[in-house]
Amino acid sequence: MATRWGICGAGRISNDFTVALRTLPPEEHQVVAVAARRLEDAQEFARKHNIPRAYGSYEELSRDPDVDVVYVGVIHPHHLRACLLFTSAHKSVLCEKPLAMNSREVEEILAAATANDVFLMEAVWTRFFPASVEIRRLLAQAEVGEVKMVRAEFGVPLMDVPRSVQKELGGGAVLDLGIYCLQFICMVYDGERPESVQATGVCLDTGVDETVVVSLRFSRNRLATFTCSMRVQLSNEAVIVGTKGTIRVPEHMWCPTSLVVNGKETRYPVPEPCLPLNFLLSTGMRYEAEEVRQCLLKGLKQSAVMSHAHSALLAEVEDEVRRQVGVVYSQDSQ
Repeated sequence: MATRWGICGAGRISNDFTVALRTLPPEEHQVVAVAARRLEDAQEFARKHNIPRAYGSYEELSRDPDVDVVYVGVIHPHHLRACLLFTSAHKSVLCEKPLAMNSREVEEILAAATANDVFLMEAVWTRFFPASVEIRRLLAQAEVGEVKMVRAEFGVPLMDVPRSVQKELGGGAVLDLGIYCLQFICMVYDGERPESVQATGVCLDTGVDETVVVSLRFSRNRLATFTCSMRVQLSNEAVIVGTKGTIRVPEHMWCPTSLVVNGKETRYPVPEPCLPLNFLLSTGMRYEAEEVRQCLLKGLKQSAVMSHAHSALLAEVEDEVRRQVGVVYSQDSQ
């Protein structure tokens, strides 16, 4: 039986996720409904993607008995309300990253999912790419010895994107870009909490972070650094350095399609889309969608690859980075 998806939000990322689902077998994944704040937007989205039902409110989507799991693709200041709505309606949820604006909101979302006994996962799509699966295999088998250093950077010019620069829209480099670097580091160090976090950065007049550099220290003298920027283009690579070798993601580390292990490169291409995409290699969202299906089939309430504990850790470190850099959202004082 197919996993029946509802789409919350008719924006650009929801478009790409729906296109990604089309690369999977239709007998396994079906989009049965979409909801937007304006019915006209939902109807247009439904026509474009051949979705049978369109709703002009998220509440209507939450009441649809045919929806097994909801993909939440709205901007992150609205994640808390959406996740609470759908989990209270006993719908499973795949929510775009960051799961929420801060650690307090994340804990509220995770508690609601647990209380309502539903599956919930933060959509950190990077974790599910075949290249990321291979990284975890290599680390588990100690192919590069003991990891001593992890470096990651993600920088793209986004100064002309309102969602990125406006505080009320959840703007800032850390929550939009740095989360990819941080999740990579946390994946490599298997969800271990860093012993220390040191951050410095540059903020815009709007009060959000433009460029941030972070150093993390872990147990056994292991280190990590990451840089994120929405002002300049960076190399966007990630490197894992062990006592016996190196694993490198040579480009677009947030959606990796190649790995260089001790100098040898292997490519992991993603499927071609059936419709135009808004973001790079978005058909790679198929892998997180398949993870959701497999978890649901097994009756799991969270994914071992992107667990609730991992989401909580990301939010805690992001909070500390923002504290040191001086970024405060309205949600932080509520």
